Amino acid sequence: MQSFVHDGFELAFIDEGHGDPILLIHGFASTHFVNWVATGWVKSLREAGYRVIALDNRGHGQSAGSYEEADYTPVKMAGDAAALLDHLGIGRAHVLGYSMGARVSAFLALEHPEKVATLILGGLGIGMIEGVGEWDEIAAALLAADPETITSPRGQMFRKFADQTKSDRQALAACIATSRELLSNEQAARITAPTLVAVGTRDDIAGSPEALAALLPNATAFAIERRDHMLAVGDRTFKARALAFLEEHPLG
Repeated sequence: MQSFVHDGFELAFIDEGHGDPILLIHGFASTHFVNWVATGWVKSLREAGYRVIALDNRGHGQSAGSYEEADYTPVKMAGDAAALLDHLGIGRAHVLGYSMGARVSAFLALEHPEKVATLILGGLGIGMIEGVGEWDEIAAALLAADPETITSPRGQMFRKFADQTKSDRQALAACIATSRELLSNEQAARITAPTLVAVGTRDDIAGSPEALAALLPNATAFAIERRDHMLAVGDRTFKARALAFLEEHPLG
């Protein structure tokens, strides 16, 4: 992996392939590898003729983090993504984000609209506007000394995921406190880039993709059939729809 420094954080990233650039932003407690390499996204996009850039968000993977909640707002993480594009000399790119990464991608489109050619928002529908709940339980689960004491099913799920990815759980607890900032209806209306909103039909976290797409000026929804929040990201039908969407909206 390569790295660069922004806002005091050393941030790790990959940059592979040739062609129109696409920036991938992973979800909470994940990494670029878990979300995008292990699921085949990087390979599929590279083989389709794209230059694939994916970073580890601050507090995740091989990137530096902190235990300060104020460091993890979506605006600040979107700033990392914009700074990575600047670091690579890329003026405009496709952007694909999953779950928390979808929220960060939306804020990237708001704060730096000139950099975002298209948006693919996976694993987060109307929950981006209305909230998705139970995050305090997840923070408590992340900080629990003994995972056997965790009673929340969702808390157990995220604690297991964080342990599997060998994450810094204290950094994640700080991240979850502020990274879930909601988008307003007015902000959604300002995101004019062509957008694909994709959510699993068994996802009980994300909320309706159709409801979010209806608030965006230039968006369409896609249902990832029979997939929950954890499994939808690697679904082959999601990849196929995303590749078709990108072909419909070439960078040039």
